[in-house]
Amino acid sequence: MRTEVKICGLSTPETIDAAVDAGATHVGLVHYEKSPRHVDLEQAAKLRRRVPETVKVVLVVVGLQPEPLTRAWEVIRPDVIQFHGGETPEWMKLVRQHLPVETWRSVGLRSAETLDNSRKFIGAANRLLFDAPAKALPGGNGVSFRWDILDGWEPYMPWILAGGLTADNVAEAIRTTGAPMVDASSGLEDEPGVKNIGKIRDFVAAIRTSAPA
Repeated sequence: MRTEVKICGLSTPETIDAAVDAGATHVGLVHYEKSPRHVDLEQAAKLRRRVPETVKVVLVVVGLQPEPLTRAWEVIRPDVIQFHGGETPEWMKLVRQHLPVETWRSVGLRSAETLDNSRKFIGAANRLLFDAPAKALPGGNGVSFRWDILDGWEPYMPWILAGGLTADNVAEAIRTTGAPMVDASSGLEDEPGVKNIGKIRDFVAAIRTSAPA
């Protein structure tokens, strides 16, 4: 099965184009003012228009209240909303009822117990995104977690591997965890919020070379 690839935290037309041209299946736009990758609604809408229909746009939000969340969806029209804060399953179910959008839930994976606790998002999220536990920011910290936490895990819903992934370690990460989808952001940057086009290309190439369709 071909590994899906999300390049997250994109904020310029050039990096959007690079991710699409490299073969990413998803691109992520971060709408969270505390993040160095934050894009406002106008910026996000312009970037969204550059993305072809064959690539899905993921809007990453953190604790956004109902009215601004609805407004963001109306302006940007993402294919997916990725929740990266303390959003409850109940809140996410309400979003699914009112907005025609796929929902993902980020989970900071500390232990096997976290995997079990994440079952509460069944029916609330289309996919779980396993990331390193939150630090100064909810995500995008360039830190990986212990992949062996996933040893023997039987997935109960679609999932994504994130956390410190780069062109140098992503092939090993996929082999070790069996991840059907990977997500990278800070590992493709020269400094926080500044993506390197060459690193984007190398990341996707490393996946396609090691795990061909």
